[in-house]
Amino acid sequence: MITIICSTNRNNSVSSIIAGEYKSNLKSFGIESTIIDLKDLPEDFISSALYENTGKNESFNPLRQQMKDSEKFVFIIPEYNGSFPGVLKTFIDGLEFPDTFRGKKCALVGISSGIQGGVLAMSHLTDIMNYCGTSVLALKPKLPGIDRHLENGKLTNEKFHELLRDQAEKFIEF
Repeated sequence: MITIICSTNRNNSVSSIIAGEYKSNLKSFGIESTIIDLKDLPEDFISSALYENTGKNESFNPLRQQMKDSEKFVFIIPEYNGSFPGVLKTFIDGLEFPDTFRGKKCALVGISSGIQGGVLAMSHLTDIMNYCGTSVLALKPKLPGIDRHLENGKLTNEKFHELLRDQAEKFIEF
């Protein structure tokens, strides 16, 4: 099973649009996937699902199990302040270590309003995934100036579509 993680907790996020696009790409290759959108995390998971409270939040536990059961992950990563959103790190901290990620595979897609396309965010998450024992696909699409390439909630840049399709196809084989 492939799980796509929309790595921000903002409502109506660009990351959510890109996650949907990625899911459609996988489906076009005959691969089913699910999306975990971090905007849907329980509001109190920071105080009720981490550390000494692991396993105690009944709303968070299904997400922990879904991540543990997944064989592959795709992280759609917006760049916030030169890295990825803090909610993603907190989400990762709430997962079972090391079994959630060890020996598994992931792909990263970076997005940003600026010109770097989330390259720093992907670098930071690559380090974490490597530490957790996860193999990271080398092809990491960067989608810079993303705000200029959306219209009515749809991605309009054909090159970006191509990059996402390319990565999805390679990720299936990975």
